[in-house]
Amino acid sequence: MKETPLSNCERRFLLRAIEEKKRLDGRQTYDYRNIKITFGTDYGCCIVELGKTRVLGQVSCELVSPKLNRATEGILFFNLELSQMAAPAFEPGRQSDLLVKLNRLLERCLRNSKCIDTESLCVVAGEKVWQIRVDLHLLNHDGNIIDAASIAAIVALCHFRRPDVSVQGDEVTLYTPEERDPVPLSIHHMPICVSFAFFQQGTYLLVDPNEREERVMDGLLVIAMNKHREICTIQSSGGIMLLKDQVLRCSKIAGVKVLEITELIQKALENDQKVRKEGGKFGFAESIASQRITAFKMEKAPIDTSDVEEKAEEIIAEAEPPSEVVSKPVLWTPGTAQIGEGIENSWGDLEDSEKEEDDGGSDEAIILDSIKMDTREVSNIGSQDAPIVLSDSEEEEMIILEPDKNPKKIRTQTISAKQEKAPSKKPVKKRKKKRAAN
Repeated sequence: MKETPLSNCERRFLLRAIEEKKRLDGRQTYDYRNIKITFGTDYGCCIVELGKTRVLGQVSCELVSPKLNRATEGILFFNLELSQMAAPAFEPGRQSDLLVKLNRLLERCLRNSKCIDTESLCVVAGEKVWQIRVDLHLLNHDGNIIDAASIAAIVALCHFRRPDVSVQGDEVTLYTPEERDPVPLSIHHMPICVSFAFFQQGTYLLVDPNEREERVMDGLLVIAMNKHREICTIQSSGGIMLLKDQVLRCSKIAGVKVLEITELIQKALENDQKVRKEGGKFGFAESIASQRITAFKMEKAPIDTSDVEEKAEEIIAEAEPPSEVVSKPVLWTPGTAQIGEGIENSWGDLEDSEKEEDDGGSDEAIILDSIKMDTREVSNIGSQDAPIVLSDSEEEEMIILEPDKNPKKIRTQTISAKQEKAPSKKPVKKRKKKRAAN
């Protein structure tokens, strides 16, 4: 399904707002959207929300054989998926140009920048190394996918813990988390992508464009940088010509934004680690508000049950003894009554529907009585000497009812006028045939 194109009115409105240094969501030119980081129950799972753009990151590991030309280095693999759940324009099972470009940019940003010590992932040189796989799933698309994906990838890598391993001779022992604590990855720095959108052939500049702003932009500049102001990668797309001063200005802005995002990531990781040690609520359950009706949770109230028996005895002693007189049934409304032991059942007035049913039953009883009377009259008539003839059709049985005798059946035939004329014609035809023969 293709995305719905913007109309000319929407395009002109967006460009006019950018010229006046205004944005639809109320941000300034260099403002980022709110970033929210939540962690899953397992290590290496996180969700990053950049405004309404949401990316799920999951890191997994596996012991594999190393590459022939790098026998002492581990393997890093990055995979970004764009599903139709994020936007209907993304086609499943097909790698679009956007997906290929994003995957290559992520690999250059995280793998080629040597942010992770791959030599620490080696278990046995030339035989066993760790393969770290980072899967990124776009849950909702509202612009600036690369920034949200880079943040999700580096956060998931920092949060991930691999199982501990020991080597004795040729034997490699893999320990479970219960036997030994998992080992975090060795990360040198955290490269983060910052996107800049250019409009009117580079005249206007916006940081962190949303989905509608990406549709009307002329070009995009992505700068990957760490908090030490070291540029890891830079990419320009869209075919616009940028001046040296514009690139330098974008790099200075990226340095400030990367420093703020790095502090936010470190703070989120510290809070999650602190909560896990204290045994509190962590993971995606932390983002569920307990005040909402969808939480299905109530706070436990402390109850003191130390002196329950004493209080119960006091209440029983102060209470009045029950009365021995049984109260009479009281009809509060028509159609209700009280039934109990030793009391007769009493019912109120019947409802209108019940009355109608009773009236209908009485009518049926009257009809049945009338039918019985008719049968009695017929039997009285049959007891007389005169026979009764019942006839309905042209040819039927006649029953003569006589007292003290078995009924005799006599079959009569009623002949119509047409049947009387038929035999007179037949001999005429025979005569004509005889004359013809003579």
